[in-house]
Amino acid sequence: MAQVTFYETYGGSAPEIYERYFTPSIGRPLADELITAAALRPGERVLDVACGTGTITRLAAELVGSTGVVAGLDLNPGMLAVAREVTPADYSISWYQSNAESMPIEDGAYDVVLSQLGLQFMADKPAALAEMYRVLAPGGRLALSVTGPTPPPFVVFADAIGEHINPEISPFVHMVFSLNDPDLLQSLASDAGFRDVSIEVYNRKLKLPAPREFMWQYVHSTPLAEAVGQADLESQAALEQAVVTGWQEFVEDGAMTVTPRMLLVTASK
Repeated sequence: MAQVTFYETYGGSAPEIYERYFTPSIGRPLADELITAAALRPGERVLDVACGTGTITRLAAELVGSTGVVAGLDLNPGMLAVAREVTPADYSISWYQSNAESMPIEDGAYDVVLSQLGLQFMADKPAALAEMYRVLAPGGRLALSVTGPTPPPFVVFADAIGEHINPEISPFVHMVFSLNDPDLLQSLASDAGFRDVSIEVYNRKLKLPAPREFMWQYVHSTPLAEAVGQADLESQAALEQAVVTGWQEFVEDGAMTVTPRMLLVTASK
């Protein structure tokens, strides 16, 4: 039954499950273009905003080397706890628990600011971008990514969550993909003071676990876990059936595939 899957297969906190499943299937594959665009160099000072469990942060540390300075910032203490735990001891990374709109960081402290799939969740996006601009040194670089609109498999998932669990929580699924207008991103970055703003739009095909497996991994990695866990067995089973059935058209060789539209923003101070 779905309840057995929910409580026994996926032990641990949401951040732990996020690192175990979301990072290798989605977070790490999507990092390549962002890291390439950032063009990090040895010795640079890098800040990863909305760092989560530190995927981008650790990649940055590898590239800037022992002469560089790297920090990760996130509002969620659970995410930061996992980031600290999984980061090798020889990586010198500072971790800040803070929102992006008021960072406890001095002006001009970093050469590069990175952010992957985080800006859409920030309550005050102009303020967050203004802070990213503030903490950059003159000539510093910004590279951030967002995604959207909602890919068809996640539309299926959102509809099923709304029908079988709670219609009030299904908008969370769409929120992940909500900041997807290149013109808006251009304006937000320019209004924050950035120059040479460039928006690259591309599609990125991801190969994911089989439908049932991926559905439960995604649920447990997100704030949806609590509501789904509180639902009765019948509702959980109905959710699973609706999603797995609806996802069959996206299965290739037994694995789920999804091709999100990515937007990569680069700019300079």
